[in-house]
Amino acid sequence: MVKYQEVAKKIKQMIYQKQLSKGTQLDNIDGLINQYQVSRSTIVKALNCLERQGVIYQVQGSGIFVRERKKRGYLNFLQSHGFTVDLEDVYGSSTVFNVDIIKPSAKVKENLQCDDNEEVYFVKRLRYVEDKLYGLEQSYYRKKLICYLNKEIVENSIFSYIQENYNINIGFSDKYFQVIKLDAETANCLELQIDDPALSVEETFYTSSGEPFDFSTITYHYENAKFCIQNHSK
Repeated sequence: MVKYQEVAKKIKQMIYQKQLSKGTQLDNIDGLINQYQVSRSTIVKALNCLERQGVIYQVQGSGIFVRERKKRGYLNFLQSHGFTVDLEDVYGSSTVFNVDIIKPSAKVKENLQCDDNEEVYFVKRLRYVEDKLYGLEQSYYRKKLICYLNKEIVENSIFSYIQENYNINIGFSDKYFQVIKLDAETANCLELQIDDPALSVEETFYTSSGEPFDFSTITYHYENAKFCIQNHSK
């Protein structure tokens, strides 16, 4: 995690721990520089990050203000920090089916820009929010970049593990949405019926330098999954 992300995380934690209400004005940039002992550019980047996440809003000439917190248990589709972080306001868990090293299919190879001789980790797991089935996730991680995964690691936050152990800064992602009807295997995993509707999201995650490292598909449980978009004008 780079410095501005660390500062953004600390400011966000402060806002939530103090339960600051919508419209509460934060210290100005100079005050935040003194408080966190970082450069002006780091604070500016941290604030822009928080603004994209829907945590604050900035009014030129007036200051920095707390934005209304998203409703509990809703997944913000504009964020790309991993399932655990994006739903940090609720208790989540996973049931892991697979952690295998495989040769990527043509589709996975295309999305991850793999070389012909590369292998990937295939992770298949059910995601739960407050003990309710939220979705079925199938992910492919480039073994070239993430050298080791096991069941214990993937039962928790893979992204936190990657950032802490491989010094990978997660930069951005591309998301594609499709409404589908469930096949027999997916319906069985989600404890739903064949041909029930579902939102399927394909997402490729990139490092801050633009290298793809994770291609994932999540099929969401239509009764339990909830989504929001907290947009901003910039």
